[in-house]
Amino acid sequence: MAITRRQFLTRAGGTLLGGLAMECGLGPDGARGGELAKTAATSGKDANVVTLFLSGDVMTGRGIDQILPHPGRPDLNEPYVRSALEYVALAERASGPIARPVDFAYIWGDALTELDRVGPDARIVNLETSITTSDDAWPRKGVHYRMHPANVGCLTAAKLDCCVLANNHVLDYGRSGLADTLATLRGTGIRTAGAGANADEAARPAIIDVRPRSRVLVFSCAMETSGVPAEWAAQKGRPGVNVLEDLSPRSVDDLAREIAAYKLPGDIVVMSIHWGGNWGYQISSAERAFAHGLIDRAGVDVVHGHSSHHVKGIEVYHHKPILYGCGDLLDDYEGIGEREEYRADLALMYFPSFDAASGELLRFAMTPTRIHRFRIGRAAGNDLAWLGSLLKREGAVLGTSVEAQADGRLLLHWDRL
Repeated sequence: MAITRRQFLTRAGGTLLGGLAMECGLGPDGARGGELAKTAATSGKDANVVTLFLSGDVMTGRGIDQILPHPGRPDLNEPYVRSALEYVALAERASGPIARPVDFAYIWGDALTELDRVGPDARIVNLETSITTSDDAWPRKGVHYRMHPANVGCLTAAKLDCCVLANNHVLDYGRSGLADTLATLRGTGIRTAGAGANADEAARPAIIDVRPRSRVLVFSCAMETSGVPAEWAAQKGRPGVNVLEDLSPRSVDDLAREIAAYKLPGDIVVMSIHWGGNWGYQISSAERAFAHGLIDRAGVDVVHGHSSHHVKGIEVYHHKPILYGCGDLLDDYEGIGEREEYRADLALMYFPSFDAASGELLRFAMTPTRIHRFRIGRAAGNDLAWLGSLLKREGAVLGTSVEAQADGRLLLHWDRL
């Protein structure tokens, strides 16, 4: 059974979400998107269609790291919780025992079956952890995530193509921890975007070849509103994160120039942005205007937004999808028992399919998921209904809705005018 904030404060002396709050703040149905008769699996293999897998935060550090084959030191620098093992204990108290160590595929659970079924051309996640053995915890930061480099097999198990790194945890263990993270991922062949040894490298896209004449370009940036310290910004001679200063038209123009330097005919451009607080469904007018600008002036085909620990509304603008907040596909919050109204245990695997020539969105399928015992499972029953209702409610002002399919998956509907 999940415990309340008061109980956790009494038993453990603190709460994860309190720490996150300190860090980040709290922040008509038109024509059908499912008009295509093809399944996602068929679309993924059609020479004229590119299908992506996108997800929100994948947090394999801290408690998750402790159940994997090569757990790092559990020591934490959080104000109250001093061991990552306490998060494992909370999850087990809420959901039952987790046999340890688990194999690398365990944490992905049903997600692996879905990935095999759909067969996306590119698999892209926001990896929100440092992969390092460094003990150089960033000072004055309430929450730190790290995974032992020997556990990187948990990422290759999902055959990931790209981990975007512009977020508020990739430098949790300093610049040396970032260097370890980059080296570990690149050593496996997983591409990265959003962080690097200098500003140029941090801004450089990950390039994924998906067709003889088609690529997926993944650009990644983060904003201080998501809890990224200003000192993390990569500079000419300093490693760090590709930090976006603001949501101004000038920033759109800057990104447009960067994208134009790489984009070729037939390329699909993903702009992955870590922005905003952890909690709340509101989407600001500035965020919408910025996302629209990226599509209108920068040639972006999908805006991949994340930071919120829960799913937010989806918009389709000029035939291009905008994900304002993808939620957490995997985290170690199980059993904490706070902000349960947001159902942070529920998320989505996003499978947008695009016309390879024009980048126009053709179909957008989603697989609902639920975290249980630090493992991704299929969400069904009331959980599926909850997610469907949420997307309909939050999508209403954005011109989108969803329809539950007989197989328990969701299909996005949007106004195709």
